[in-house]
Order: sequence, then C-alpha cells, then structure tokens
Amino acid sequence: MDFEIRTATEDEYGRLGEITGAAYSGDGLLDLNEDDTYLNVLRDVAGRAGDGEVLVAVEDGRVLGGVTFAAPGSRLADVAGPEEAEFRMLAVAPEARGKGVGEALVRACTERARALGVQALVLSTQPAMLGAQRIYARLGFVRTPELDWSPIPALKLLTYRLEL
Repeated sequence: MDFEIRTATEDEYGRLGEITGAAYSGDGLLDLNEDDTYLNVLRDVAGRAGDGEVLVAVEDGRVLGGVTFAAPGSRLADVAGPEEAEFRMLAVAPEARGKGVGEALVRACTERARALGVQALVLSTQPAMLGAQRIYARLGFVRTPELDWSPIPALKLLTYRLEL
C-alpha cells in the first residue's frame, strides 16, 4: 500500500469524520453507539482542525484514516503537560487496517512533536484498543498508569508517553 500522510484539507473532513465515528462505534468503543454524544465529537473534524492539526493518510485521493495532533497549549490536549504534545482520535478505515496506516500516522505525530522540541508525546486510549496499543509499544511508548483518567465514570482511559 502506497499512501501519503499530510494535513487534511477541508474537503476531506467529512470522510475522515465518517471513518473516525465508524471506527469507534464499529469497534464497540461507544457505550450508546449512534446515540453516544462523543460520536458527534469524533465526526467534528472541522472543529478539531481549529485547535490542532488533523493529519490524514491518503492513497490515490482516498482517505484511509487520520489522527489529531495537539501541540502544547491546545485545548484538545487531555493529559499533556506544558512541555508535551498529544495526539487523539487515531482511526483507520476497515479496509486499510493492518497495512501500516495507523503506525504511519503515529510516526507523523512523533515527527511533529520532535520538530516542536517538546519533551514527550502522550496519548490516552481505551483498554479495548489492543491493536493501537501494540503500535504504541512497538514505537517505544510506555504506559503511564499514574495518569490514567476517566472522562465519564464508566470509562477508564489508559495513558502512554514517548520521551523525545
């Protein structure tokens, strides 16, 4: 698979929102599926693009997946400290999974964090996101259980950190 990673364009926001929402609901990661309020957040790529950098993986004009990169100080950051960047909402279309798209998106976030000169890149993930966690471990991210948190009582998020 030959794809490119770059900043998303406005005309790609809708497709990436669909991919992200479908990835979370299709993988059973939303408690209420189509009625889950977080689904609207996942689909709102334009909203994220205003406060972070939305990256996409594209092959022949087709969006395969994306991720949101939050530089230090971004309101999108949930667990990042002042000298840390964070990424969120990593999602890959079902037909592109297992082909290195997710890992390439994470690597792109790592490159952006290094270019900013921050100390670390951090993230939160759900316990069920085992495929993503394998990527994080392979790329050198370390679990930081002391930073695990719950955005809502029924959901505990695991955190990871990559020292840069």
